[in-house]
Amino acid sequence: MRVPASFRRVLFSAPTPFLKQAPIAAFFVFALVVVTLVPESFVTIPFVVNIAMGLALVATIFALYYTHHGIMSGAALVVPALDLLALGFLRVGTGATTSAFSALVILPVVWLAMEHGRRFVVYAALGGAIALLMPVAFNLSLLADPSFMVRSLVTPVVYAIVAIVVNSFSRLWQERMQGTQLLADERLTRLEESLKNAEELAASEARLAELERMFRGLWYAVTEQSIIGTDRTGKIDAWNPGAEKMLGFLDTETEGIRRIEDFHDPIELASRSKELNYPAGETVLNPGFSALVEETRMGSADVREWTYVAADGSRVPVELAVTQRFNEAGETIGYLFVANDVTKAKELARLKDEFVGLISHELRTPLSSIIGYLELLRDEDGVELSANQLRYLSVAERNAQRLLGLVGDLLFTAQVDSGVFRVNLTEQHLDHIVSASVESARPAADSASVTLTLDIKGDAVCRVDALRIGQACDNLISNALKFTPRGGNVTVTVTSENDWVVVEIRDTGMGIASAELDKLFSRFFRASTATRNAVPGVGLGLVITKAIVTAHGGELGVTSEEGKGTCFRMALPRHLISV
Repeated sequence: MRVPASFRRVLFSAPTPFLKQAPIAAFFVFALVVVTLVPESFVTIPFVVNIAMGLALVATIFALYYTHHGIMSGAALVVPALDLLALGFLRVGTGATTSAFSALVILPVVWLAMEHGRRFVVYAALGGAIALLMPVAFNLSLLADPSFMVRSLVTPVVYAIVAIVVNSFSRLWQERMQGTQLLADERLTRLEESLKNAEELAASEARLAELERMFRGLWYAVTEQSIIGTDRTGKIDAWNPGAEKMLGFLDTETEGIRRIEDFHDPIELASRSKELNYPAGETVLNPGFSALVEETRMGSADVREWTYVAADGSRVPVELAVTQRFNEAGETIGYLFVANDVTKAKELARLKDEFVGLISHELRTPLSSIIGYLELLRDEDGVELSANQLRYLSVAERNAQRLLGLVGDLLFTAQVDSGVFRVNLTEQHLDHIVSASVESARPAADSASVTLTLDIKGDAVCRVDALRIGQACDNLISNALKFTPRGGNVTVTVTSENDWVVVEIRDTGMGIASAELDKLFSRFFRASTATRNAVPGVGLGLVITKAIVTAHGGELGVTSEEGKGTCFRMALPRHLISV
């Protein structure tokens, strides 16, 4: 069956200009409603607000025009540039430096940063800076305001950092989508060819020799993938050029002579064999081969990472797909092992983690310096700061602290990936730790009009790292509050269940789509409900929480229904408990 080209274009296409403009337009509509209903609280220069609304309308019209005519390149600059001008005027007309709508500048900055090309990072940073500095054109005295100048210097740098990160991930996403599209097209093409060949084979056995020659041509043309066929016992009966290139053995040295497990790391095979937990009393004649094919033999797809051992003794990390081979009667006659060398991918991942760690370290020092000088400015003897100045300092300090927290999260994930993360286990009352996290979150719950409840059932004394488990609880409770609307409930429960001590955080919030649950603990992943509802975050909290729970020998699970709520279940094993 052929997949329509129009469907594939929709599946792999980038968001349209209007789709990108929609949230910005929505915020301008919201701003229009606000300034119309309570102008005395927000509007300082009415005609400037009108200019801003007009520019936003023009930008939205342009976005519709570009989307309708399929023009993408012009929209990448014209629409966000108009949005930035509109936001600059909106800030001027609604209080300038105290405008309630300053945060909206980040939306067109992100739009620009998502475009392909490093120059858009510069456009994003410059555009954000212009939008922030526009009040100066109406009030030159702002140049003498230290707090305004500090923000004017720090915020564009932050925008530049955000733009670099967004641009990098956007470029990576585009490359992956292009690769996925090419792979999908290639697989569909091959499928169509296979179906056509099967029909020809059924129609005329005279073409059997031709099809066999075609197969051999394909077989010998695959040199970047190792394809090894075995019989039901594991003896090799097929060895393609890709296997020869990867492992350094000729087909004459392997077919009918060697076994598939001869080319695997024996330690990995033994470890995998122990994981299978065969029934007591069952004798496994060849545990190494069984470890390779057990999942496939039971009917499950099996794709996992293994380590091949080449002829020269070198070790090759591979992603190995194992499938069954059947005869015409549908009986299993052997197995096919298709391996891709992931050495470069692993090296790229290692370099990426090193880069994240390096950038995090480089950011920590200047951020700490900024926070220190802000504190000195606040506490300097002989200098009396006005209420506005103190408020400005608080805003700068709070945002610097948020950035410092993000840097700390990046460093933490780098530690986890490098294997240097350790926990310091001491005997603790888990209910005390959870209670402290709940009390810390209560002001945020009250501010959000969310009912936060703690229910402790039974004794829960564990050997845990109190700091790390507290951090995990803070993350889960904070997430529950962020995703729960006003009037909702967040319930934290501590219970002892047989061999486990369990902490459950249940909310009545927006929930998570079932298709996204398996990606929830991936770095930088953001659920669609979070992005749709503009819930703040960068996608590291759950990764950190998962690492902490795993380091304690525990399990972290999640159940959720979109629109009804989510429940995170953190379980610590009973054997860590002091009794």
